[in-house]
Amino acid sequence: MNVLKATDTNLEMSTDIILIYSFLLTSIFLNPPATDLSADNHAHIPKKAVIKTAGASGLHLYHKIDWGGRGVDYKIFQKALHGYNLLQQIRQSPKKKLLTIVDFNLPSNKKRLWVIDLENGTVPYHTLVAHGKNTGGLWAKEFSNEVDSHKSSLGFYLTGKTYYGKHGLSLRLQGLEKGFNDHAGPRAIVMHGADYVSQGFIRKYGRLGRSHGCPAIPTQLAPGLIKLIAGGSYLFVYRSDKAYIDHSKLINT
Repeated sequence: MNVLKATDTNLEMSTDIILIYSFLLTSIFLNPPATDLSADNHAHIPKKAVIKTAGASGLHLYHKIDWGGRGVDYKIFQKALHGYNLLQQIRQSPKKKLLTIVDFNLPSNKKRLWVIDLENGTVPYHTLVAHGKNTGGLWAKEFSNEVDSHKSSLGFYLTGKTYYGKHGLSLRLQGLEKGFNDHAGPRAIVMHGADYVSQGFIRKYGRLGRSHGCPAIPTQLAPGLIKLIAGGSYLFVYRSDKAYIDHSKLINT
């Protein structure tokens, strides 16, 4: 009876082949071609992309941050981190390891914007943020991607360059989700400071003032916050909106 035995040389060759094959697979999955989600080909997200979900590492980061009763909802944090990691694979990695989250499930008289430093596990800013005047009063309820709707738009944005406008230092935003916020440019949806985003306004009216759809923040915090997140970080504006939850490719892939 002849038994075929592998020699040490054969084993070494087999191991080398396996290692090379594994390296090639890893390179393909971790370095897919860049994809512009706001373009018509946004649907072609690589199905086999290796995505780091919030999981154990996300939970560790969540607990590392000193929330102390001021924390973002963990389920929203999971969605934000999931989308952030996916964007790193289908686009170039962000220049800044910062993730800004806006939780429009909260009323406007609550602090509902967080700037999270993912590298150091800190929260440089936690503050008020306004929604569009046609999105709702105290609560953000209706959203739109249409020009002149004066409504807020949900989804992921990439921060761009700063400029000085009628609200002072302002930040251009690029909407990354087709159908949800990719008209941010034509709509002039930017981040800026506003006097109606203040505790004084809340004491007088019970809610914040409202913008034309821009995520407006307190005037005194605007220069520092805007300079921090400008030039290549991600902003995630969320609400438990059925249309967004069902159709956003960044939170569902």
